[in-house]
Parts: sequence; structure tokens; C-alpha cells
Amino acid sequence: ASIVRLTRPSRPDKARRMGYKAKQGIVVYRTRVRRGGRKKQVNKGIVYGKPVHQGVTKLKPKRNCQSRAEEKTGRKLGGLRVLNSYWVNEDSTYKYFEVILVDPAHNAVRNDPKMNWICNPVHKHRELRGLTSAGKKHRGLRAKGHKANKLRPSVRATLKRNNAVRLRRYR
Repeated sequence: ASIVRLTRPSRPDKARRMGYKAKQGIVVYRTRVRRGGRKKQVNKGIVYGKPVHQGVTKLKPKRNCQSRAEEKTGRKLGGLRVLNSYWVNEDSTYKYFEVILVDPAHNAVRNDPKMNWICNPVHKHRELRGLTSAGKKHRGLRAKGHKANKLRPSVRATLKRNNAVRLRRYR
């Protein structure tokens, strides 16, 4: 199976740095993601449209493998919140990540002042919105200052801000 629950993390030192605690309400799942580029899914390789969009084979995924592993796990386990993840293994076909998930309904989590921030509804499906560490990385948000001019708060927000037509009264 591509998503498997573990009794304990296989890298406890790394898991603890990522926020794991050996307490109730916190679980670890190992997820595998296919490596390599992503071929466009079109029948017989026929793309109807302009030549610029006719690439089929040399396309790469926009998001990194780790972020896709978190998303896969978060979709499968909708009641849990993705806290973080880390690499564990890879072979020729797959990369394997362990994803740390938190149960927001568990009293051990809700009563822990260091962890109960994740119980707020604003943190539902963080992994789908690029808010985990791996998600922020593929959004380019590790960079600061002049390297991140067109990345904050997000690429799309910057595009909207720069392309908005502002018709001020006295212009």
C-alpha cells in the first residue's frame, strides 16, 4: 500500500525536530510517491491547441515529492492535520516520506498549549494550501529580501497586485 501507518517513527531524532511527540493524538504514516517527471495525460499524445502547449513528455511536477506525499496522506486521512514530514528512503521508482499527523479532536492535543494551535479551523488541510514546511519550500518562501520580490505573499497575489488597473480619481 502507498500509505501505511507506523507504530513509531523510523527516524525518531528527525521526527522530534519536526514536532513529533510520543503522545496520544499524534501518529506517523509512511507514504510513497512516484519519482521522475510527469507525462501529460492526453490520448495518444495528441494535445489540441497551440504548439506552446503541445509538450507531453518532458514536463516536471510543479511541487516537490515531499509536498505531494503530504497531500496524498492529508487527503486519505481527512480528519487529521498534517504537521510535518521528512524523507526516509528512495529507490528507482519511489521516494518514501514519513508524515506526522495530529488529531485535532483529541484532548491530549487540545489541552497542550504548545500544540493546540493546530486545532483552529484555519489550519484545515494546510498541506493542500502549501502551508507546511515542504509546501513553503516549493512556493519559494525560504528566500528573503530581494530574492523573494515576486513571491510574497504568493506568486498569484503579486500577479494580481501588479496587473490590477487602478483608476484613481485625480490621475
